[in-house]
Amino acid sequence: MLFSEIIGQEHIINHLKTSADNGRIPHAQLFIGNEGSGTLPMAIAYAQYLLCSKNKNASACNLKCKNLTHPDLHFAFPVATNDKVKKHPLSSLFLKEWRTFIKEQPYGNLFNWLQNIGIENKQGQIGVDEAVQIVKSLQLKSYEGGYKIMIIWMAEKMHTSAANKLLKLIEEPPEETIFILISQDQEQIINTILSRCQVLHFPVLSESNISDALIDRNDSFPAEASKIAHQAEGNFNKAVHLLKHDSNDLIFEQWFVLWVRNAFKAKGNAAVIQNLIEWSETIAKSGRETQKSFLHYCLQFFRQALLQNYGAQELVFIETKTQGFSLAKFAPFIHSGNIMEIEKEVGDAIYHIERNGNAKIILLDLSIKLTRLLHAKEGA
Repeated sequence: MLFSEIIGQEHIINHLKTSADNGRIPHAQLFIGNEGSGTLPMAIAYAQYLLCSKNKNASACNLKCKNLTHPDLHFAFPVATNDKVKKHPLSSLFLKEWRTFIKEQPYGNLFNWLQNIGIENKQGQIGVDEAVQIVKSLQLKSYEGGYKIMIIWMAEKMHTSAANKLLKLIEEPPEETIFILISQDQEQIINTILSRCQVLHFPVLSESNISDALIDRNDSFPAEASKIAHQAEGNFNKAVHLLKHDSNDLIFEQWFVLWVRNAFKAKGNAAVIQNLIEWSETIAKSGRETQKSFLHYCLQFFRQALLQNYGAQELVFIETKTQGFSLAKFAPFIHSGNIMEIEKEVGDAIYHIERNGNAKIILLDLSIKLTRLLHAKEGA
C-alpha cells in the first residue's frame, strides 16, 4: 500500500516520510486513531516506504508489500479458535484471510475482521502464544538485509501476559527492527508498553476527504457521497457500509426501538418487564462483538436525540426507518437530566460484556435502569 492510497492525513504522511528520509525512525511507534481514520493502511504504507524506498529492486519489493507477502513485514492481530483452527490460534494461521481482509476492507474494524474469520461470537485477542511467535520471528535475520517490521493491529486486545513477554523486545529490539502498534484507545494500552512507544495521534477524516474517496473509489454520486460523509462521523469504514447498505444499523435500530418502547412502558406496568426479559435474551444470543457494537450504536442514538432536543439539527444525521418511530418524537425524553447517567450505564454494560459477564443479566439490568431514566425530569 502506498501513501498515495491513504485517504487524507497529509500531515501525518509528511511527518512519517520526512522522519524516515532523515533517518529518525523510532524503533517503537503507537498509532492511535478512531475506527475508519486510516491507522492500519497508514502503518502498511509506512512499512512499505521503509522497506522499499531504498531497495535496489524497488518494483519487486513494492509488489511483495502490495500482496502482503514481504518476508520482513510481519503482522499480529486478534484471533480466536474457529472451525479451521481448533487450538492455539496464531496470526500466522490466518494470513490468507488477513490478506483478503486488507484488500477488501483496509479501513475495516475488529468486528468486520472477526466476522471475516467466522468468530464474531467470540472476543479475539493477542495471546501469549502470539507473543512467543513474535519473539521468534524477530530474532531471525532480515531476509532482504534491511528493516524487519512488526505491525500489531488492535494492540489494546493484547493479553497482559503477552504484553509483558514483549516488553524487553519492544524496549531493546534487534538492530533495524521496528514495531508499529495500532490502537483505537490509548487508555487500554498498559503503561509499560505505552512508555516504550512514540505516540502518533490520528484525527478523524474530514467530510470532504470521505466524500471525495466515495466518489473516486466507490463511484458514488456527489450528492449521495456528501450526505453519507456527514453521517459517517469521520469514519470511512462506516461510510462504505452506509453506501452499500450492508450496515448493521437497520437491525440495531429495530432492537433499539423495541427496547426503548418497552422500557418506557415498563414503569408501573410489571407485565412489560417480561418483554424486556425476552429482549435481553434475544440480544444475548448474538456474539459479544455484536452486543458491544449495538450498545455503541445506542450511545450514538441517545446523543443524536439530545442534539435534536436542543435544536442542533445541523449535527443530526440519523434517519429512522422504523414505522411509527421518529427521532423528533423520542428526543424530548433525552435531556440534561438523564443523558449523563444513560451514557454511564451503557458504558458500564459495554465494560462488563467485554469482561465476559453474563450478557442476559447485564442487558436486563441496563433495561430496568432505563425504565427509570426515560421518565427522569429535566434538571432533576
